[in-house]
Amino acid sequence: MSDWHGISPSPYSTGLAGRCPRCGEGQLFDGFLKVRPRCSACGLDFKFADSADGPAVFIMLIAGFVVLGLALYVEIAYEPPIWLHLVMWLPLAVIVCLALLRPMKGLAVALQYANKAEEGRLKK
Repeated sequence: MSDWHGISPSPYSTGLAGRCPRCGEGQLFDGFLKVRPRCSACGLDFKFADSADGPAVFIMLIAGFVVLGLALYVEIAYEPPIWLHLVMWLPLAVIVCLALLRPMKGLAVALQYANKAEEGRLKK
């Protein structure tokens, strides 16, 4: 258990685990991807949390690299029919994307908190 009044827990461990970036105890998500309004343990307001499309872009790049690499290897080594490629690689791509989406969104929110990232504003 960490004391959020002192040193904050690692944004990497809390984000990937879907925990509060300040205390590391409360849950970050309410459902699969919906961020809770606030931490149930320390009361941190999560309205700062806006990961936008960042996690999805990184996941598409990672999943595309892995799945396409495997598909190319199988094509060159075994030359299976196209229907077998579709049966193998489409479900794998969906599974990889869904498996990475929640941890990457949690990591993005935790890094926003750790780096005090805010929406850009123009000086008046």
